[in-house]
Amino acid sequence: MGFFRSLVDGFKKGLEKTREALVTGAQGLKNLLTGRTLDDALIDQLQARLLQADVGVKTTSRLIARIRDDFRSGKIATGDQVLDYLKAEIRAMWPQQDRALRLAPSGPTVILMTGVNGVGKTTSIAKLCQHFIDQNRSVVLGACDTFRAGAVAQLETWAARLGVPVIRGQQGGDPAAVAFDACAAAKARNADILILDTAGRLQTQDPLMRQLAKIVAVVGRQIPGAPHEVLLVLDATSGQNALRQAEEFGKAAGVTGVFLSKLDGTAKGGIVIAVREVTDTPVKFVGTGETPRDMQPFDPEAFVEALFEV
Repeated sequence: MGFFRSLVDGFKKGLEKTREALVTGAQGLKNLLTGRTLDDALIDQLQARLLQADVGVKTTSRLIARIRDDFRSGKIATGDQVLDYLKAEIRAMWPQQDRALRLAPSGPTVILMTGVNGVGKTTSIAKLCQHFIDQNRSVVLGACDTFRAGAVAQLETWAARLGVPVIRGQQGGDPAAVAFDACAAAKARNADILILDTAGRLQTQDPLMRQLAKIVAVVGRQIPGAPHEVLLVLDATSGQNALRQAEEFGKAAGVTGVFLSKLDGTAKGGIVIAVREVTDTPVKFVGTGETPRDMQPFDPEAFVEALFEV
């Protein structure tokens, strides 16, 4: 129970803005629903609030359709019942699913980080580094975004703070060559974890997606089973754009998990629910603040509890 409570508290921190906008604030569901008799007009208002929180059109439509059906059949009659109903329905969206990181049985575990520019990919890498350092695992970074000098510099800044080595190449060089060198360095150092940063490629740019596929092929030849994880970093504040990125990267890059960044910076944290609705890819981590330790493994039960806790 103590561990679960710590997860809930961590999510409460990251969901503060969302919880106020969706549940506890003046315009939230608690004020909207508490003490009121359910009718079609109130259900319409509920639908608008869910959409404003970026729960997503598909999820909202499904939830509202069920509420209308149960209201008309007499199963629910008050706004107070709807709050408990929503909590149960959202919790039920997540089946049992493996959200643990896939670790290599021997040799370095290779984690490939993908995502468009500006989603917080480098900061998310720093959080993962801290996560592994706290587990006494050794980490090597590969700076495979050779297109932007700023990307390499940013990665090196975080690496210096955390005491983690970075393998880099020439500006404008072949990203796959950097990945090759990073694999060799990780093996030579007997590192536990190799994290590869990649260019903030747009999911609509085929040549860049092919470059990503080339990196995947190179690391697979160097380390058996690599990459063991392909994590897509999505910015929670980007709303519906994050959904499109999840769909497109999922098709093109073999994504195995989502790292949802900047959850603390949005009043629309319902995007976590929307991502689950449009993709079977599990959310594995969420960023809940700006420091390297502001990261949590995603736990659906704790997420829902924190979202609706008043």
